[in-house]
Amino acid sequence: MNINLSSKNALVGAATQGIGAGIATELAKCGANVILMARNEEKLKNSVAALPVIHESQKHGYLVADFSDFETFKIIISDYFKDNTVDILVNNTNGPEPGLAVEKNVDDFQKAFDLLFKTVCKTTSLALPHMIRQKSGRIINVSSLSVKEPINNLVLSNSIRSAVAAWSKSLSNEVAQHNITINNVLTGYFDTERIRTLIKVESEQNNQSVEEIKKGRENKIPMKRLGKPEEYGHLVAFLASEYAAYLTGASIPLDGGLANVY
Repeated sequence: MNINLSSKNALVGAATQGIGAGIATELAKCGANVILMARNEEKLKNSVAALPVIHESQKHGYLVADFSDFETFKIIISDYFKDNTVDILVNNTNGPEPGLAVEKNVDDFQKAFDLLFKTVCKTTSLALPHMIRQKSGRIINVSSLSVKEPINNLVLSNSIRSAVAAWSKSLSNEVAQHNITINNVLTGYFDTERIRTLIKVESEQNNQSVEEIKKGRENKIPMKRLGKPEEYGHLVAFLASEYAAYLTGASIPLDGGLANVY
């Protein structure tokens, strides 16, 4: 199977590190023109320079946008789509702060809603008109296993990611007639900056070493290891390709078998 995304334009959120960077790299390897979106311009420049270029017409770029400031984000992303279109949209943001339900208030949930839901909804709404006109498009949402089973100490992510999954399933049914697919990837434990931060918080809360917490997570996974960002990119590249033209409205666990343990 040779995935060829040449001439396709892809926009990837939170793409300077971790899963986002893994996705961007694999899409570029398949020939797509990749636009990285994140808040740190210096990291964006370095990340764009590191992306593979496999043919002469392939061009990469970046868009500076902070997902945590929705009002400003809305202006930036709207301006971008005035002059640009995308064939592949990867909705990915940084995650909200960890915490328990009893610790969080309404304002915390509103901030998480702005971060995880409103940015995704707004970006998708701007990408769709072009996809509908050309009768083709791929939208992939980077989500979490918490959609299937809430994860302890991540109440904000648990709540809002479930809302995104329900919204995207509804939307997928509405746009399927235009050959546009929308799928969620339910992320397990991957070797990223995010997981290292969560492990550190958990170690402080439980008075255990970082290594103990990490090993405990790995032991829950049937494969006994964390996932690699490039492995995530492989699945997204497939979902972005013509090979996945009949796959839509799905929430696909990518977790080394962890979902089956719940």
